[in-house]
Amino acid sequence: MFWHNFTYTLKTLFRNKSLIFWTFAYPLIMASLFFMAFANIIEDENLKVIDLAIVNNQEYNDNMLYKQTFDTLSDKDNEDRLFNIKYVTEEKAKELLNEEKVEGYLLLENNTPKLTFVSNGINQTIIKYVVDEIHDTEKLVYTMTMDMNMGMDTISQEIEKYLTENDIKINNKASDNLDYMKIEYYTLIAMVCLYAGNVAMITIGRTLPYIKGNGKRTTISPAKKASIILSSLLASYVVQLMTIGLLFVYLLGILGVDLGAPIPYVVLLTVIGSLAGVGLGILIGTYVNSSENSKTGIMISVVMAGCFFAGMMGVGMKYLIDKNLPFINIVNPTNMVTDGFYSLYYYTDMSRYWFNVTSLLIFTGVCVALSLFKMGRAKYDSI
Repeated sequence: MFWHNFTYTLKTLFRNKSLIFWTFAYPLIMASLFFMAFANIIEDENLKVIDLAIVNNQEYNDNMLYKQTFDTLSDKDNEDRLFNIKYVTEEKAKELLNEEKVEGYLLLENNTPKLTFVSNGINQTIIKYVVDEIHDTEKLVYTMTMDMNMGMDTISQEIEKYLTENDIKINNKASDNLDYMKIEYYTLIAMVCLYAGNVAMITIGRTLPYIKGNGKRTTISPAKKASIILSSLLASYVVQLMTIGLLFVYLLGILGVDLGAPIPYVVLLTVIGSLAGVGLGILIGTYVNSSENSKTGIMISVVMAGCFFAGMMGVGMKYLIDKNLPFINIVNPTNMVTDGFYSLYYYTDMSRYWFNVTSLLIFTGVCVALSLFKMGRAKYDSI
């Protein structure tokens, strides 16, 4: 019965013209539009050296981690350097920022980094990511040393030792080939991952008696309901994997897009991201009692809002949300996928990547748990 329903669900999904458009055609259309819109300006969008001011106070000079990292990333002997740094007073930093001679400035105060910008964009996002990475590393080393009951002087020595032995620094993996086009492609792939929800939403809706007539027949049939639901969702996930495969063939093989990240990790992230999309689709399909067209509209709206907050319509929006409303992107699965790509692109350290993968799995689990709770409590006076 499992494989019979699996095959039947696949045939049903491929006969849904609206679903086929949003699942297969729309991502390819968007990829083509991105390619045509940005293909002629890639060279102009390459990552340039970023002007950054750092308040040269005593606390900054005493912090080995910040000094070593920024010295590495601003080394003028390195043609791939990321920053052009001006070490100034706080008053001078404000003046340089107001005159738009720097993209922002960093103040280290009470062991807390404080960034100040007057605008949002890719450069500000990169600065924030670098500072976040340094701060996270510092907390890690501090925790390790405090666990060994060391004094502050010893902690400082241990941090320096840790940096030397482990070569802790943020690598400019982007080199000179970073362009805004890649970032747009990251959000496009994230969008396609979450569009798996469309397929799962329609599939789950056809197994629920209070939504579709098919669901009524399923409920009163002798077949095990769990087997029907699982086979239906597996069919929807297979369709989504076909969509991702087709998109990658189109991007990498036909358009020749360089995603700037190891393909195996990209594939893993999209597979897990698609699973999160399935979870979101189950959630909406279970809780929204309306027509398929209405639910499709809701699903698309949710995904596109997530893409907007993750930076599809402007990279600066991602930074703005991360800074002022971080909770939105913490629970935004589109941002989890996009941020995973960022981490692959910018850093050699994989901790941020695995954090996003874990977050996507947790998001999927929460969506499925809420959906099962809803289905388990459903009672029907008549079917």
